[in-house]
Amino acid sequence: LAVGMKVKVLCRNPDDYVRETTRDIQRVPRNYDRTLHPFEVPREYTRALNATKMERLFAKPFVASLGGHRDGVSCLAKHAKSLSTVLSGACDGEVKVWNLSRRECLRTIPAHEGFVRAICSRFCGTSFFTVGDDKTVKQWRMEAPGYRVREEPLNTILGKAVYTGIDHHQSEGTFATCGQTVDIWDEQRTSPIRSFSWGVDSFSCVRYNPVETELLASCASDRSIVLYDMRESTPLKKVIMKLRSNTLCWNPMEAYNFTCSNEDYNLYTYDMRYLETPVTVHMDHVSAVLDVDYSPTGKEFVSASFDRTIRIFPKDKGHSREVYHTKRMQHVICVRWSADNKYVLSGSDEMNIRVWKANASEKLGLTSREKAAVQYNQKLKAKFKNHPKVRRIAHHRHLPRDIFKQKRELRDMKEARRRK
Repeated sequence: LAVGMKVKVLCRNPDDYVRETTRDIQRVPRNYDRTLHPFEVPREYTRALNATKMERLFAKPFVASLGGHRDGVSCLAKHAKSLSTVLSGACDGEVKVWNLSRRECLRTIPAHEGFVRAICSRFCGTSFFTVGDDKTVKQWRMEAPGYRVREEPLNTILGKAVYTGIDHHQSEGTFATCGQTVDIWDEQRTSPIRSFSWGVDSFSCVRYNPVETELLASCASDRSIVLYDMRESTPLKKVIMKLRSNTLCWNPMEAYNFTCSNEDYNLYTYDMRYLETPVTVHMDHVSAVLDVDYSPTGKEFVSASFDRTIRIFPKDKGHSREVYHTKRMQHVICVRWSADNKYVLSGSDEMNIRVWKANASEKLGLTSREKAAVQYNQKLKAKFKNHPKVRRIAHHRHLPRDIFKQKRELRDMKEARRRK
């Protein structure tokens, strides 16, 4: 060889193509130059279409049914600290404490005479409060009493009127009830420390803001939603709607937004700073909406309706992304989203509590490789979501015949009004 002559030698680094273990995927070299892959977009479109089809194929949202109540389930509440504990109240006055992981009832408490109107857990999770038709507010231990020890409330407050709702403060020993007035209570006292009324006959729901913890909102019988500040002596604001709102729920991530469920088949998301018009109107139900609850991420909420369905809405979209129904499920009275963002709980007229997946086709207990594949498919579906075939398959939901007919009739009525 001549002095100074350069010779190019092939060199292969084993780290680039040798597997570390036999279970690893074979390593394949890839060149990401787009000119070398002219069919990349058609290939990804086919994958996105197949992923959308598989998602609908594996959409089996129903997880379990918790039976045991002897009357319709009137209210549900989540434990403040435990993911697996849920409280439910029935129309016959019974309260049950459930363990979701074992799918069994831990305790049954004969709490009230008549309906159990509302339940809420104390912020520390050591006790819970119930209100009923017997004009009482009762506080109960979360832990079961000892063997052959009678179930007794820790505290009982006898009021002057029926209480229809209750909610506990996020970090203090105070709670709010609603009935003829909205009352703020201290746990150590038997009379309210503050009462609010704004010329209203009665209130159906009261909720503390989870972020700005001194703020409350309530739904009143005169079709209004009233906002309060515990530091003030009078209510803050009031918005009057065309029909009555049944319940409301604050967005846990945006302190100023709340969503209310209305008798006119819709849900309304409001910004408390601008109550003149709703931020979004959520339409899809074909009967009165009875309850609403936000996911812990604040990006979605679930609604329960008299039309025997549950719908999941994105917070800024007018139509639902998911609808759940079964042949046996009757009017859905109450609904809650679990604190781990995985499940939705619903209580209905035919005495059952049902557990649903928040994402209908989600597979539970994925390996790291399966998670990567799921994330890749989600990106593909998001990329091609506006293509007609992908959109049609992704948006299609089977509905019971009577709900389908009612939805078509409502659509025709809206079109007629728009034309007129």
